[in-house]
Amino acid sequence: MLEITGLTKTFNAGTVNEKTALKDLSLSVKDGDFITILGSNGAGKSTLFNAIAGNFRIDDGKIVLDGENITFQKEYQRSKYIGRLFQDPLKGTAPHMTIEENLALANLSASKHTDSFSRISKKDREVYAECLKQLDMGLEDRMDVPVGTLSGGQRQALTLLMATIVPPKLLLLDEHTAALDPKAAEKIISLTKEIVEKNHTTCLMITHNLHQALELGNRTIMMADGKIISDIAEEEKKHLTVEDLMKKFHDDLDDDRILLREE
Repeated sequence: MLEITGLTKTFNAGTVNEKTALKDLSLSVKDGDFITILGSNGAGKSTLFNAIAGNFRIDDGKIVLDGENITFQKEYQRSKYIGRLFQDPLKGTAPHMTIEENLALANLSASKHTDSFSRISKKDREVYAECLKQLDMGLEDRMDVPVGTLSGGQRQALTLLMATIVPPKLLLLDEHTAALDPKAAEKIISLTKEIVEKNHTTCLMITHNLHQALELGNRTIMMADGKIISDIAEEEKKHLTVEDLMKKFHDDLDDDRILLREE
């Protein structure tokens, strides 16, 4: 489904600030995989997501999604089939636009049709209301309010809905609950599981939470220094504890830069 081969990216090449963020990284993702990604700060996790999403040109390597080579595609082209959520709930939505308008924009961006954004039909509103109901936050009754008036948890829930309103081929979740309070984070994780399972969405999720890494998905990979240092399959995951995972990270990395949370 997703084949990444020999991915390499160096920033500020030839300067004192040169940093190789991805080093000949390869990853094979099957259709329907839900992979959690662990790693200390600077391991290359978000850079990997940026490369997949097309935020910059890679120096070397190839990215193939669903049989199509997207290595040199522009970011806006990939956005039609790659959904993404960030750690900051303020990203991914337009605060001065209404909930309804944000959903319409997301629907238009991810769809192949060329309808005018200014035309939101009665049928569209009914579809958006039904989608919002699954969030169980009462937002279906507030579709005309600006998104900027919502709480962080509500905005992140809306962003998740926007990223999946047209089910993407690939969903990238970049610590999408890290900035939320525990109750809101739990709600977003529950919605994530529900939406991913319902649509059989292929998903990569960055987390520092060891419990999430073990409980969610069918694979866990560990990154360090721009490389994948461990790939834990579903059967092995089932028998691991948080302590096992922490020890494995220590053993594979053997340094003191680990910034992971047990809960």
